[in-house]
Amino acid sequence: MIAGPAFSTVPTNPSRNGRRAMRVKLKGVNTVTHTAADGSTSKYYYHRASGKRLTGEPGSAEFLASFEEAGRAVAQERSAGTVSWLIRQYCDSQQWKKLAESTRTIGRFNLNGVEAKWGTTLLKHVDDRRSRALFLKWHDQLAETQPRAADNKLAALARVFSWGYNRGHLIHNPIATFERAYGNSRAELIWLPNHVAAFEAVANAEMQLSLLLALHTGQRQGDLLRLPWSAYDGEAISLRQGKGGRKVWIPCTDALRVALDAAPRRAITMLTKPDGTPWTKNAFHNAWKSAFTLTRITDDLHFHDLRGTAVTMLSEAGCTPQEIATITGHTLASVNKILELYLARTRALAQSAIVKLNAHRRNAK
Repeated sequence: MIAGPAFSTVPTNPSRNGRRAMRVKLKGVNTVTHTAADGSTSKYYYHRASGKRLTGEPGSAEFLASFEEAGRAVAQERSAGTVSWLIRQYCDSQQWKKLAESTRTIGRFNLNGVEAKWGTTLLKHVDDRRSRALFLKWHDQLAETQPRAADNKLAALARVFSWGYNRGHLIHNPIATFERAYGNSRAELIWLPNHVAAFEAVANAEMQLSLLLALHTGQRQGDLLRLPWSAYDGEAISLRQGKGGRKVWIPCTDALRVALDAAPRRAITMLTKPDGTPWTKNAFHNAWKSAFTLTRITDDLHFHDLRGTAVTMLSEAGCTPQEIATITGHTLASVNKILELYLARTRALAQSAIVKLNAHRRNAK
């Protein structure tokens, strides 16, 4: 057997007549020539670091794909037991894959920053109780100039550690809790009746319908922009949420039913531009922002705040947290957390409580 270098055909910079190709030596490939008893010869190619036999002929797409796959396998083996390895395991998990695409995109961005700093850190060092101080110091340093980014990156790492702990890769999660640096909390930002009235007074019909849908269903913007007319049967709306894949069935309020029955069906989706074409995320954001500017509302309210507002409206109407969760698709824990944060901004429950207290005192006499 004779060992030698392998060559592969790869494209170079494009020219006016198309892409040229040249034969280059692939580093890390061993070529083995086998001579049979009858004198015939065959060539076999092996990935040097892993010893894995490569498939296809040099220059073919199959050969290059086989070479790259073998390289990834070696990189994974070499990084086993590190933070980089744990991040890859997490990103291959069902917990990660069931997240919405937009959530994964943001998460991957934050994890790239985490991996650049902590990727080579051994998991046995993460398990050391003293590691918490190191992670928090990194967070504090980032927060000096980018407090929100610092929070997001440490939160992303904390989720990976939590996943790793639950699957036995870590003894504990050293950053299960941490004090956030970004102080612009939206905990009490909800749409009050005067905000809704101000928006409806200046918004066009398309924006008014999107506001009503959000307030009366408690769904995310992305789910509402994709919501088809086929999801509405004249009485209720059925949908599967993009984030988490939870299926919800929402009986329509009288106001929402009247609005949907009167709305023109110009496209597959309920919400459209004035010309009847579906919204893109950016186009809707710009249209919503333009309408909100006309309201002269001084509070920093966002479309997403309508989801928390819907939870508080349902609670004020007397719904239990369990009933609210079936409508909005939140977990029960999330509903309780939202109510704890948002209800301080409203007056309806406070007034209801005093009415009950007065009635109690009269009956006690």
